[in-house]
Amino acid sequence: MGLSRNKWHKRRKTGGKQHPLRKKRKFELGRPAAMTKLGTKRIHRVRVRGGNIKLRAMRVDQGNYSWPSQAVSRKSRIIDTVYNASNNELVRTKTLVKGAVVQIDAAPFKQWFEAFYLKELGRKKLTKAQQKEQALTAGAETVTDDILAKQRSKAAMKKYLTRQKLTNAAVETTLKDQFHGGRLYARISSRPGQVGRADGYILEGKELEFYLKKIKAKKAK
Repeated sequence: MGLSRNKWHKRRKTGGKQHPLRKKRKFELGRPAAMTKLGTKRIHRVRVRGGNIKLRAMRVDQGNYSWPSQAVSRKSRIIDTVYNASNNELVRTKTLVKGAVVQIDAAPFKQWFEAFYLKELGRKKLTKAQQKEQALTAGAETVTDDILAKQRSKAAMKKYLTRQKLTNAAVETTLKDQFHGGRLYARISSRPGQVGRADGYILEGKELEFYLKKIKAKKAK
């Protein structure tokens, strides 16, 4: 029957051998690990006990990630695996498991933040020469795609100004630096080999500091 999750191969607490009282059972079977890799989406359906279905993700390249302090979630692309507490080999092979720290695309969260608070986030400051060039290329066009440059009514601006005074409107400096780079550190909280998804949350505060130290120590080796 292959892999088994029974106890008969183990010794007693006292150290004595246990002799199997029965053969392997179907409900004791184990299956090989999914070892989900970073790549184009590919999911296998596995029929399990009770006629239920498990989704075994073989390859995944995106997931739903939440920004805890802002209480918002967005679908984002997974760029790379950065750290894994259990095994460095899983980082090298770009294996996605629960608890793995990955880098995700910052664009969806940046777009939401600017639309919600009407504040710039992760934008590069242009020099005077670059600003002149931009003005010349824009020409006489009045309509712009920039969400911050759009004209709004007084009532709408009042709403945005009240939002900007909220404590959540201030983003911590470590996160701001990541937004400038266009990549955010996130931790996978789902089980890709069981549910077929690589969802998680953006790292913030002390948890982010902890993982940044770990990543730095790993690079120094």
